[in-house]
Amino acid sequence: MRAMSCQHYSQHEHGAKSFTVVMPKITFGRGCLAEIGVRAKARDFTRVALFTDPFLRNGPYFETAVNTLQASGIDVAVFSEIRIEPDDNTIIAAAEFLRDGQFDGVISVGGGSTMDTAKAGMVYALYPAEFTDYFGPPVGAGKPVPGSLLPHIACPTTSGTGSECTSVAVIRINALNTKFVVGSPHMMPSEALVDPACTDTLAANVVASTGYDLLCHALECYTARAYAAWDYIPEPNSRSLLQGSNPWSDMSARAALEIIRNYLVRGVNDQTDCEARDQLMWGATLAGMAFGNSGTHLPHAMSYGITHLMDNITTNDYQVASPFVPHGISVMVCAPAIFRYIAEGAPQRHLSAAGFLGANAKDAIPSDAGEIVAEELIRLIRRTNGPNGISGVGFNVEDVKDLAASAVRQSRAIQNAPRVVEQQEIENIFTSAVSYW
Repeated sequence: MRAMSCQHYSQHEHGAKSFTVVMPKITFGRGCLAEIGVRAKARDFTRVALFTDPFLRNGPYFETAVNTLQASGIDVAVFSEIRIEPDDNTIIAAAEFLRDGQFDGVISVGGGSTMDTAKAGMVYALYPAEFTDYFGPPVGAGKPVPGSLLPHIACPTTSGTGSECTSVAVIRINALNTKFVVGSPHMMPSEALVDPACTDTLAANVVASTGYDLLCHALECYTARAYAAWDYIPEPNSRSLLQGSNPWSDMSARAALEIIRNYLVRGVNDQTDCEARDQLMWGATLAGMAFGNSGTHLPHAMSYGITHLMDNITTNDYQVASPFVPHGISVMVCAPAIFRYIAEGAPQRHLSAAGFLGANAKDAIPSDAGEIVAEELIRLIRRTNGPNGISGVGFNVEDVKDLAASAVRQSRAIQNAPRVVEQQEIENIFTSAVSYW
């Protein structure tokens, strides 16, 4: 490990002394979706809950999953009442479905919304509670999930969320009209089948949005507060996997950033470029491995302000009613302004990350780091026809105070940033993110 990294992970008084890595068994490759039945049979599944979304239920990937499960002698019941960007009503309905089904396994085939619904649905099916009990402060009581869930085989169909490799779910709480994260090591899927052929039919803007999510997962993980800077928790089972950057997350995040450098523009702009689509799918899994064991920070925290206050907006290539801004786009629109500001907290890490993305940082000095990262992100947004800052998703400078007041509630993610930010700094960043060109 280079000296820079050793210094980054130097021990702090009262800081964490170790980090933990958890991930599912992963199979990657074209055609592996057809192995669901055999793999479920090997786990002694006899009756499974199959989660998918309404858009996929009549499509070929769902058909493949059902056929191979049934061919293996496994009974299948389907839950497809999944809202894109699931809310508490979605999770409550999923929990009721699971509670009544006498299942011995769960399969999810879909994007992050589907996988997150399966994970969170199991929590409330097996351990009923007030809905916010398992969410952290300030929105919830921060209670730990009491025990294990059903075995879960997750099969992503988009190349961004990495949810097949994480122990969290992002859920909109309707009473607050805002997304928050619920997490527990028990929510990690048991196995993941990552079939990049599922992305062949994705429209350009979907690949762009999910690619932005992949990019920000990796960049946030690599630049996050070091695990050793978090307070030491004596009880091992009480430690969060959202533990800050660590050598494992560095390795996965770096590889994911290099994939973005080489394949994001190709994958967005040419639907027939199977090499690019395959690489982006692998990059999403790598970034999931990273953030599932480190956590994200400000771009994700601030994105929840955008999806809270969005109004009268739709997004090309998404069949979702207004108001709707896809998760990846909501994360990316603030990212250049965020990294321009926070790079001061870990300039060498930011310069390294910029280099992984393809920026020329060879002769840069630490004070250049924020601008180099920001300019590389803006270049990628423009080459993939992304929106010009928050003005591109319906906001202007008059909205920044409300956006910041909403985002500041994402306390864990904000604390994972390499530089301390308070509400005023978040307002300033939103102002800088109104437009970039």
